[in-house]
Amino acid sequence: MAAGEQQSRDYLRRHRLPELLHRLAALLLYHRPERPREFLIQALERVKAGRRAEGEYPYLMDEANLAAMFELLDVVGQGHITAAQYREALRTLGLSTEDLQFGDDANITLDVFKEEV
Repeated sequence: MAAGEQQSRDYLRRHRLPELLHRLAALLLYHRPERPREFLIQALERVKAGRRAEGEYPYLMDEANLAAMFELLDVVGQGHITAAQYREALRTLGLSTEDLQFGDDANITLDVFKEEV
């Protein structure tokens, strides 16, 4: 790999741009607004405000959606899922699993799932 290409990849990774673009695309496809450019601008403004704790971060899923997803993962109704199931759910949603603090033997409850996702 050329040095310039590696620098570009490092830049994208450092600023988490692939994750941001994936989330924006997911929001766009979920809501399907009539004016997509304006919608994306507003979403980016909400991201900016959310990071400054001045507003709500734009989420694709609400608590009901998260609870439904958790129930699909917790098939037998134990009240928790495994760390592996949790990681796979994050990947499915297009979220990063790099910074997870859960060990492989951890049990993830619905409350933890909602908070973390």
